[in-house]
Amino acid sequence: MDMQVTIGIGVALAALAVFAGWRGARPWDPRRGPRLVPWRGIMVTAAAFLLVAIVHLVNLLGVTTGRP
Repeated sequence: MDMQVTIGIGVALAALAVFAGWRGARPWDPRRGPRLVPWRGIMVTAAAFLLVAIVHLVNLLGVTTGRP
């Protein structure tokens, strides 16, 4: 992937993590029933993939992050 695609995916993952964090932190409303979407799990997964995208971006910039 080139740099623009990596940055775009990173921005989308960051936005998803922030949105899922906001939805997961809202108080539970018993009148509406149980939550059917695991927002905190989505937030953690998006943040983990964002970390992978950041490492890939750093590698594209020329920094070696793996073993020599």
